[in-house]
Amino acid sequence: MGLGNPGPRYIATRHNAGFWLVDNLAVQAQVEFRQEAKFQGEVCRVEQADFKYWLLKPKTFMNHSGQAVAALANYYKIPVEQILVVHDELDFPPGRARLKRGGGDGRHNGLKSVIAHLGSKKFLRLRLGIGHPGISSEVTNYVLDSPSRDDQTAIESAMIAALEVIPLIVVGGLDGAMQQLHSRT
Repeated sequence: MGLGNPGPRYIATRHNAGFWLVDNLAVQAQVEFRQEAKFQGEVCRVEQADFKYWLLKPKTFMNHSGQAVAALANYYKIPVEQILVVHDELDFPPGRARLKRGGGDGRHNGLKSVIAHLGSKKFLRLRLGIGHPGISSEVTNYVLDSPSRDDQTAIESAMIAALEVIPLIVVGGLDGAMQQLHSRT
């Protein structure tokens, strides 16, 4: 599940890093997203080799992402522990990506919504560093703005490394995926 905001105004903003990654997954798998009202977002199913999984881009805006995530998870009876939420991370510099099991919301409104709607914190997270503006009062404007060219290049490099470990995550090799990703970013 990639977190972001729908619409052309937000496509290139830092807050849409989760969308960027799942868009890249769809391109790699040669599948296309389709609007699905019952899931309040765009979805596609990936079937490659020995694994199958859903991709979701909620269209509920970031602060209500949990509605879409829970709708898909409940419909397909996906256990919370098998959900991977991909999101932007202020606490990491651009170019760093980290995997994590469970945890709090880290003051991220998208995660706060996912936790509330799933009723659990036990889902997996793929955190894509976008950096921090340095002043907390500037965070909203910062995440809703486009990264610099250098930051965008660093974020894309982290996404490439993250995309390489997705197959490991899907087949349950989270520890190996963490080791590989964390040593590269």
